[in-house]
Amino acid sequence: MKNVLISGASIGGPALAYWLRRYGFEVTVVERYRGMRPGGQAIDVRGPALQVMERMGLGEQLRSCNTNMRGMSVVDEDGNEVYRSTEHTLSGGDLSSPDVELLRDDLARMIFDAVEGVEYLFDDTITSIDGNRVTFEKAAPRDFDVIVGADGLHSNVRRLVFGPEQDFLSHLGMNLAVFTAPNWLELDHWQTFQQGEIVGGGIMSARANAECRVYMGFNGQVDFDHRDVEAQKRLIAEKFADAKWAWQTALKHMWEAPDFHFDAMAQIRMETWSKGNVVLLGDAGYCGSPMSGQGTSMALVGAYVLAGELRDNPEIAFQRYEEILRPYVTANQDMALKNLERGGAPGDDFADVVNSLTLPTYS
Repeated sequence: MKNVLISGASIGGPALAYWLRRYGFEVTVVERYRGMRPGGQAIDVRGPALQVMERMGLGEQLRSCNTNMRGMSVVDEDGNEVYRSTEHTLSGGDLSSPDVELLRDDLARMIFDAVEGVEYLFDDTITSIDGNRVTFEKAAPRDFDVIVGADGLHSNVRRLVFGPEQDFLSHLGMNLAVFTAPNWLELDHWQTFQQGEIVGGGIMSARANAECRVYMGFNGQVDFDHRDVEAQKRLIAEKFADAKWAWQTALKHMWEAPDFHFDAMAQIRMETWSKGNVVLLGDAGYCGSPMSGQGTSMALVGAYVLAGELRDNPEIAFQRYEEILRPYVTANQDMALKNLERGGAPGDDFADVVNSLTLPTYS
């Protein structure tokens, strides 16, 4: 029986754990955070990823967590409305589509609760990988047949096995902070965005209007420690110091937010996602950036395919995983760059790219 270690307990890692346990594998998940990470932006489950959720038996639960946005508006720096739509939103796209938009932590919890028989090592991290032998910061060293890096844009597994982050990361010239705040604008299943020359973002209601998620971003490339949250907050405060509209109130809520997250919009592009017995999943191997709107879907589909190939074709599982997934991933990453050129708006080719993969069936 294969013994698998997964680094990362956000969405891709637990989704992979679900399928591997279903197929009879022994699974351990190590996560640097002390538990399930709270917060995060609204994310979308689209195309073949919807099929994955249905095959997990989570389709109905997924749809019940829909943000149920009614529409969006755009305002100028003084808060004057210049555009509105009840047909699409910036965060979720076409409101008439079968896609499901929900909060990241709702999806993460849903998948976590569906997984049984998995060992979790929270508040720990991998310090070295030497063949099958893995050493941890806190837990005793152990051997694993397969090691999966599902640990995000700044993947520790990728750094340890494939090399430094700068060899694979392409910065897209934008940075984004996301956090939870009270719904002080009294938005009703609505989102409002404002964009200046340098800074901008949006605010959307969440959890039946009981709260909101705030997005604050700025253009340009900056050096920052992705683990130093207080320094990241100071950076946002500095960039938005003179911003109008609702941004000064947003900054006040930011300092109290328990789930503040900040990062660069970037992509990870690699010639291969595996080396030896180590393989990368989701953002760790093929981050598309929020500009793709497909990061969650790629992780869910990747987890499903990787688990199926490990069970059905163990000797060539990593090769098959890449052969099946890479055209889909590349199309989505390329689409993100096109969206960036178009100012963030998906083009007419969006649906074709989303549905460009026919999901395999694993008996």
